[in-house]
Amino acid sequence: MHDTIAAIATAHGVGSIAIVRLSGFAAYEIACRLCRRETLKPRHATLSTLYDQEAQLIDEALVIFFEAPHSFTGEAVVELQCHGGQIVAATLLETVLCMGARLSEPGEFSKRSFLNGRIDLSEAEAIAALIEARSEDAARILARQIKGELRRFIEQVRDELLYLLAYSEVSIDYAEEDLPQDLIDQMTQRLSALHVMLQETLESSRRRSGLMQGFKVSLIGKPNVGKSSLLNALLRYNRAIVSEIAGTTRDTIEEQVRIGTHLIRIIDTAGIRDARDEIERIGIERTMAAIEESDIVVALFDASRPLDLEDEAIVALMERHTPERTFVVVLNKSDLSSEIDETRLADFDPMKLSANVTAQPLIDRLKTIMDGANRSDEMMLISSRQMDAVSRALREIEEAKEPLRAQALELFSFHLNRALHAIASITRPFENDEMLDRMFGSFCLGK
Repeated sequence: MHDTIAAIATAHGVGSIAIVRLSGFAAYEIACRLCRRETLKPRHATLSTLYDQEAQLIDEALVIFFEAPHSFTGEAVVELQCHGGQIVAATLLETVLCMGARLSEPGEFSKRSFLNGRIDLSEAEAIAALIEARSEDAARILARQIKGELRRFIEQVRDELLYLLAYSEVSIDYAEEDLPQDLIDQMTQRLSALHVMLQETLESSRRRSGLMQGFKVSLIGKPNVGKSSLLNALLRYNRAIVSEIAGTTRDTIEEQVRIGTHLIRIIDTAGIRDARDEIERIGIERTMAAIEESDIVVALFDASRPLDLEDEAIVALMERHTPERTFVVVLNKSDLSSEIDETRLADFDPMKLSANVTAQPLIDRLKTIMDGANRSDEMMLISSRQMDAVSRALREIEEAKEPLRAQALELFSFHLNRALHAIASITRPFENDEMLDRMFGSFCLGK
């Protein structure tokens, strides 16, 4: 933490502007040497000619100095906005390294910001996720979290757990006396309300996880129902081989496509049927795995033919997985005379289209489903780490209910402590001093 780090902060490649960023004790001194200036005014963009250690001209650039602690990292930070391209930024970086900085490690600027108390873990995760956001909705959620939305939610949960823990710890001092029943009832109600709030947040976050990671959409159906034709129509180019021979697609094909504001991964799977050989069997196994991992499954049926045993197997598969994921049933080849029994699929609200003509009705349906995943401003956990932390906290809160009913407060406090440590891992570690502050502050102990 005592050395000065430097890195190119913009993507590699040709561009009009590139940014080289420095952070640390010597950042200001290095910037002044580059500019051949005695001083730099904080938070002002200064147009300056930059020179290397041998007084050779590098570039004319904007130099911005952020004085500690009023910077992203909490240290002295300098941003050098030079001309873009492959050479200038690299030369500038090499120069500042020769002047005493060192190359930063991946994520080290954000790490220093966290260690210096400028951001918490949830905000650091949001920064990293925002860079790779796959939809406008995701970007909006992450922007709110960078501004502290999740931190405030976690602080609310921490405060409630601390309140209950402080009550419990104080009450242990009076263990020889029975606690008033209304106090136990109040604590039980507050604990249950907290459990419901966390459970709803966790379930909502799981349902909407596609907003963060990009929705995964699988195309399934028996062989030769038009899955590859539909994939080509969605992509608007011939990615998959289309043939009248059943089983042409023997492995999964993955591509990315933008629908509305969402960048999605779409997967054309092998046809589901009794495998004829080992390669086809492996392809079908991968199809089943793709279904398990998908947010949305598009099931295709050939509208020009009656349902057969292979179709019925797919219907049974949908019925088995409906509670966990969203299915969109497509009756393909609707430009031909219809022979399919639509009543068998009525529960899935089937839609008709011809993949050889247009995929627009399906695109509209998918857009509606994905837009609907972010209809509200509910709190959202953005990573598996955060979801795991809330899951652990929920288990401990559930375990704490019975000891509370039995007035076994030592065991009750034990589970609340574990819940606090779990929930605190999302933002900042829990310290016992917080509980002591609550005890002495709220209960006036020691008077």
